[in-house]
Amino acid sequence: MKKIVIGITGASGSIYAIKLTEELLKRGIFVHIICTENGKKVMNFETSIDINEWVKELKENYNNVKLENINDLFSGVASGSFKFDAMIILPCSMGTLAEISTGLAKNLLCRAADVALKENRRLIIVPRETPLNAIHLENMLKLSKLGVTILPAMPGFYHKPESMEDLINFVVGKILDSLSIENILFKKWES
Repeated sequence: MKKIVIGITGASGSIYAIKLTEELLKRGIFVHIICTENGKKVMNFETSIDINEWVKELKENYNNVKLENINDLFSGVASGSFKFDAMIILPCSMGTLAEISTGLAKNLLCRAADVALKENRRLIIVPRETPLNAIHLENMLKLSKLGVTILPAMPGFYHKPESMEDLINFVVGKILDSLSIENILFKKWES
């Protein structure tokens, strides 16, 4: 069974993580969720979803999801010998981006990203900030040069979105495409 780690930080846009998690679970992929304290607060503020209750509800339908403790550096995902296929951090705050780009691993989310880097595993970072300053861009460039996919939460409009859900599905569909996971969340461009 594929294993994917989803990191959620305090940046705006936790709805993307919610949708991506649900899409991965439907496909039978085991999802390890790591959420920062600010990530929990922002998720609740933006969506009125309490992460603990949400995961509890997910577990009623799926047995392939685990909410990790952000401070548990003894978790499996903190070790290079624990095989996970990919890690996606979405939304990714600029603070978390800076920590990862400088090798700081003082919590489980940053440690799992460090593991992905050192083990040459797929790491996708979905930054959610605008405008970007030179420090943000340098941190993204540094990680991109290490093979990290930088996939900003920038919905397209060529598929003619009609709702907020269409915009969310576009970004989540792009993440799934980047993971080579088939999806029909948005209409692909045709030649």
